[in-house]
Amino acid sequence: MVDIILIYPFYKRRFDKSPFRFPPLGLGYIASVLKQNNFSVMILDGTFKGEKELIDEVKSHRPKIIGIYSMYTSDLESLSIAKKVRNYADLLVVGGPSPTVNPVSFLSDFDIVVLGEGENTMLDVATNSLKDNDIKDINGLAIKIGDKVHYTKKRENIEDIDSFPFPARELFDNDAYKEYHKRLFGQNMTSMISSRGCPFDCDFCSKPIFENSFRVRSPVNVVDEMESIYNQDYDAIWFADDCFTIHRDRIMRICDEIISRDLIIKWHCLSRVDSIDSELTMRMKEAGCQRIYFGIESGDDDVLRMIMKKGFDVRTAKRAVFDTKSSNIETGGFFILGYPGESNESILNTINFATSLPLDYVSFTLPYPIPGTRLYEKVKHTIKDSKKKKISILNHELLFRSNFSEFKLKFAIVKGAIQFRIRKYLGRKGYRILGILFEKISDRIFKALK
Repeated sequence: MVDIILIYPFYKRRFDKSPFRFPPLGLGYIASVLKQNNFSVMILDGTFKGEKELIDEVKSHRPKIIGIYSMYTSDLESLSIAKKVRNYADLLVVGGPSPTVNPVSFLSDFDIVVLGEGENTMLDVATNSLKDNDIKDINGLAIKIGDKVHYTKKRENIEDIDSFPFPARELFDNDAYKEYHKRLFGQNMTSMISSRGCPFDCDFCSKPIFENSFRVRSPVNVVDEMESIYNQDYDAIWFADDCFTIHRDRIMRICDEIISRDLIIKWHCLSRVDSIDSELTMRMKEAGCQRIYFGIESGDDDVLRMIMKKGFDVRTAKRAVFDTKSSNIETGGFFILGYPGESNESILNTINFATSLPLDYVSFTLPYPIPGTRLYEKVKHTIKDSKKKKISILNHELLFRSNFSEFKLKFAIVKGAIQFRIRKYLGRKGYRILGILFEKISDRIFKALK
């Protein structure tokens, strides 16, 4: 028996080749805090397993508490496994972005919902529950009492995030993740986080856990964890921060710390285009940075500023990508097609801008209306039922009624992917021969589609 089992009910699709498949850091942090306080803990990660395997593990270990993580893309999986493990623990807990935004929808299947940051709340729940003490006054919970939902006092986030122990990586399926990344991308990569939160206010971004706070770990603490990851035979790190480069001086100090220790490990991060410059990218390269991803989202200035509220323009995005490439760092870009308020012209501007940049990786996606965002508020009355399971060549679904058909937007995604590959693999000369012709023909087809 163990005291607590924490479940991550994300199931990787059979043909999934995403570079962003990593262990559940949030559960790793909760587990490390619980272990530090002498609780026995397991993490069951569904990424390389199925639901039945997770349930069998629960049955064999009979925990006293089960905690399940849920996010908007795995709500159905979280509710499904909750129903099936209901009778194998004394207390069933759920936490994560979705339960924090809408706890009522989870309280029919769970005993309590952890709201927001979970480490100290779960510690209090475990401490009191296993001693048969009342838990209804623990800060940071939603509990159903009779027919009513009871909300306890809000738990404030911890300001000193250096005080948290590193995630309990020994509980992750490290071998499976290493094999996945080595096979697809040629290196053993795992994730870590050096800050919590984001101070920006993009239209589509959901921040229910960390809200608008922005808290950072010290450079020494960050590099200490990088060193511990290196000692576990990983050779690359993905910084899962919402925006790694917000505090320029801190990143410089992190780079200095890496260099001073002669720590040889590659790393990737996500950056805003307006928080990067050539001096910084040169230092990041020296410290082992291999790739920077940018959330550019659109190639149209009006969409960027007026609709998505990104706070920068196309010119700034272009400069950031070229500065990064000039430092011999690979670049990636994320783009959204078919945002509410877009036109044919703005979508084509995005595709043609994205495929004109010297990017090593491009992702085109449809808008994703996450509850709690302004985007969701705009389209919530037109959201379609997405509970049906689809088999699709493109793993995208248009979740709301739009001026553009789903077929048209998927055509745009394919068009962008083909243009990107022509430029990447055939170069400028090849693009002049084949790419421009394809671009013009596909532009006309796109405009003609409904």
